[in-house]
Amino acid sequence: MQTKSKLLFIVTLMLLALGAATIVNVSLNFREYSIKSAQEKAVMTAEIVKDGLTAHMVHGIMDKRLYFINQISHNNSEVQALWLVRSPKVIAQYGEGFNSETVRDAMDKEVLKTGKLIKKIHETTDNITLRISIPYIATVDGGVNCLQCHQVNRGDTLGAISMEFDITNMRHTGMLTILKILLINLFFVIIALILINYYITPYMKLFATMQEGIKKAYKGDFTYKFSTTLQGDGQKIIEQLNTLFRKIQETFGDIKYNLATFIPKGCISSADPLYEAKIIIGELSDIYKFKKTIELDASKDIIYLRIVDVLKSKYKLDMFELYEIDTKQNTRTLFYSTDNKSLCHEDVAYDATLCRAYRTKSDVISTDFINLCNYCSCENLEYICISFQINDDATLVLSIHAKDKNNINKINNYIPSIKNYFEAAKPVIESRILTSKLRESSLKDTMTGLYNRRFLEEFIDKIMNQAKRNEDTYGILMLDVDFFKDVNDTYGHDVGDKVISAIGTVLLNNIRESDLAIRYGGEEFLILLHNASKEGTLKVAQKIHQEFANLSFDVGNGKVIKKTMSIGISRFPEDAKSIWKCIKYADTALYVAKTTGRNKIVTFTKNMIEDESLR
Repeated sequence: MQTKSKLLFIVTLMLLALGAATIVNVSLNFREYSIKSAQEKAVMTAEIVKDGLTAHMVHGIMDKRLYFINQISHNNSEVQALWLVRSPKVIAQYGEGFNSETVRDAMDKEVLKTGKLIKKIHETTDNITLRISIPYIATVDGGVNCLQCHQVNRGDTLGAISMEFDITNMRHTGMLTILKILLINLFFVIIALILINYYITPYMKLFATMQEGIKKAYKGDFTYKFSTTLQGDGQKIIEQLNTLFRKIQETFGDIKYNLATFIPKGCISSADPLYEAKIIIGELSDIYKFKKTIELDASKDIIYLRIVDVLKSKYKLDMFELYEIDTKQNTRTLFYSTDNKSLCHEDVAYDATLCRAYRTKSDVISTDFINLCNYCSCENLEYICISFQINDDATLVLSIHAKDKNNINKINNYIPSIKNYFEAAKPVIESRILTSKLRESSLKDTMTGLYNRRFLEEFIDKIMNQAKRNEDTYGILMLDVDFFKDVNDTYGHDVGDKVISAIGTVLLNNIRESDLAIRYGGEEFLILLHNASKEGTLKVAQKIHQEFANLSFDVGNGKVIKKTMSIGISRFPEDAKSIWKCIKYADTALYVAKTTGRNKIVTFTKNMIEDESLR
């Protein structure tokens, strides 16, 4: 309705302005008209006087002219004064005439001098007076020859008639006319406003109902029904709007709730559902691109780095750690940290249940309670920790830090969106974990848990290339159970499997994480001791030899057996620059141990190469 009031106000001002302009124009024109009309009357009166004076002269009664002049003045109420003025030449010929026929002011002098009509308006609050002087010029036209009676030349000024006209009534008439025009204008202004109000009110109502519908549309409600009393185009517009809103409702009415199946509640907050839909679709697009990218990544570690990049670039996080938890071993490993260290107590690495987020499977926000997580070592920092389970084997924990509550609250708004990326990455990470497990199982011996011959063939060259770059050394042990065939033949393969399994346990108990233990084939085993000295290599061989010899194996019927093994030792790169040659030399030393009595440890020497029986 404010628009309607403004429109009516503007129209009123325009009409009033038009009326005022009309009145001003009429006033000015009427004044000019009044003055012009009075001037024309003066000229007409001057002609009458001229003709009358000419007649008086022709009939020889010029001495009676004063009566004639006075009668003209008395018979015209508008003429306040009228007098004649003789020029010097006429005075020289006929004398000065009556007392009233003398020059009275400068206007008379000017008219006699120039022979031109002069007029002047004198206005007061009470009246308006037109003072006009009209010259008489000597002519020979129109049947009158002034030169016959006057001793003048053609075109000389014979005299002038001066008059004062009262045109006050014309002003009164003009004012009355202006008042009538004003009343007529006001009348038409009122009529125009009534008509405008009558015709625009339906349109204003149409605009109001459109505005109401749009307000509801901003809130996601497209069920509003528009209505109008207009016909024709107005009715068509309403029908089209109702059709449009119905289609929008059918198509987009539930878009927020449909998209919510992809984006968790609370991720986006806006009063405008279309804007919210735009943000959510943009979020889905980013997540889709992220997922398509990580699907081509070779390992879970690369995917973790992708997540780190998203946290840095999209959410501008500058303090956070990403942990991977082995749920089977209940251990936690720091994968990435912006400070290159964990801000949690070191005990959490060995007991993942100490991590509150992992144990409770819920978000941990430091602002919820004082010292919420007892194992967080960060001082003067606020934090948010979220746990995200990948599968039964692995869980990720993201720990985000900030310097104050305002920043942590701001970051907390990003958490639903961050979880979307973890959710998108989950099946891909799970696939990579499964692939890694399958890969690992194909490279390991299921009976002993040691790497198998396939692992050696695929990775030993890479390991040795790295060893050459770093100038690393390896102590190489080749082991074989003495008379193992007799165990299988005498007691069966079940007992043989127990012996093989026990060897795997013995080897794993006596080597470091940097060492490699491999089931080379059957009852043969290979050990690569990283950067081990000669003495260290021999010492490990002796421990394995002795520990295995101390084992007893139950073969049934209350009987137990003990077994021994033979071990051959070589060194890389001392014995050979090729790892495969060193493995061959360790096997040669093992052969020597076997052929010289078994149950012993033999170190490879150069002379063994020269013995043809060992080739």
